[in-house]
Amino acid sequence: MKTYLLDLHPDAYPLEGYRRKQLLEWVFVQGVAHFADMSNLPQNIRAELEQTYALSAFSKVEKFPSTDGSTKYLYTLLDGRQMEAVLMPYQDRVTICVSTMVGCPAGCSFCATGRMGFGRNLTAGEVVEQILYAARDQGWQPSTIRNLVFMGMGEPLLNYQNTLNAARILLHADGLGMSQRRITLSTVGLPKQIIQLASEDVTVKLAISLHAPDEETRKKIIPTAHAHSIKDILESAREYQRRSKRRVTFEYSMLAGVNDHLWQAELLAEQLRGLIAHVNLIPMNAWAGSGFASSSEQRIQEFYDTLEKLGVPVSVRRSRGRDAGAACGQLALKRPADAAA
Repeated sequence: MKTYLLDLHPDAYPLEGYRRKQLLEWVFVQGVAHFADMSNLPQNIRAELEQTYALSAFSKVEKFPSTDGSTKYLYTLLDGRQMEAVLMPYQDRVTICVSTMVGCPAGCSFCATGRMGFGRNLTAGEVVEQILYAARDQGWQPSTIRNLVFMGMGEPLLNYQNTLNAARILLHADGLGMSQRRITLSTVGLPKQIIQLASEDVTVKLAISLHAPDEETRKKIIPTAHAHSIKDILESAREYQRRSKRRVTFEYSMLAGVNDHLWQAELLAEQLRGLIAHVNLIPMNAWAGSGFASSSEQRIQEFYDTLEKLGVPVSVRRSRGRDAGAACGQLALKRPADAAA
C-alpha cells in the first residue's frame, strides 16, 4: 500500500538535498497533482515516487459555486466517505473553511453536520489536500489561500493529533508557509484539549462555539454541554489566552426564542468579563428539518446593542455560500437544492 505523501511533515519528505526541496516546491508551491508533472525531477525518481507514494486521497470531487463567489467542494475519499470544504474569496483575501472529520460527534441540534453523526477522523493529509485541490481547481498556486478556518465538518479537538499535524504542515516554511494569526480553530469547547493546545508550539486563533451563556439553554442545544460547564470552558479560554497572548472569539448562533433573549446578552457580557474576547453573532442558516429559525434582524440588532453597550466587542457574521448549502451549520453532503429548508 502506498504512503500518502501529504500525511508527512515537510521535514519527513523523501529524497535528499535539493531534490527534496524540488519535491516540496512541486507539492506546496506549484500544487501539482501528479508526480509525472514534476518536470525537473529525473524520470527514474518520478517513477520511484509514483511506486511508493500517493499524492491524493480523493477519488472524486464535486463543486457547487455560490452566487456570492464562494465555492463548496464535496470530496469523496478513497474509502467512499465524503466531507466538504468551502472556499471564500474576499476583496483583500481568500479564506478556506476545512473539515477535520467526516460528520461530527458533537451533535449540536441546530447544525446539519451534527445531525449526520460521526463517520471518522480525517488524516492530516486529507485536511491539507482540501486546500491544495481548491487552489488548483481555481487555477491558483496554493499560496493564494492565506486564511484558513478549521470550521467545517467535525470537532477539531476530538481529532487532536491529526488537526495539530495538519496545522504544522500549513505553517511550515517548506509547507504552505501560512501565518498562525491567519489560522482559526473552532471548537465546541473542550476544556482539557484547549489547555493542552495552549502548551503546543502552534498558537492559532481560538474560536469557541458557546451559543448560550446559561447552562440550561446550552444543554438543550449542545449535547457536549452536559460534560463541560460554561465555567470550565471559560477558564480554559482564559488559560489559552494567557499562554498564547491571543484574543478569543466566541461564536453565537442566533436562534429565535432560544438564546436571543436580552437577559442572555447581559449574562454573556458578565461571563466574558476579564477576557480579551470578541463575540460573533451568526444568524442561523436554514436547513431542512432543523426545527430552528434565525432570530429576526431586529432582535439580532438589539442583542448586538446590548453587548456593545456593556463593553463587549461584537460583530454580526454574515455566512457565505447559503445558496450552495455551504453556510455555517449547513454542511451535510447535500446538493444545493436539498440544503435549505
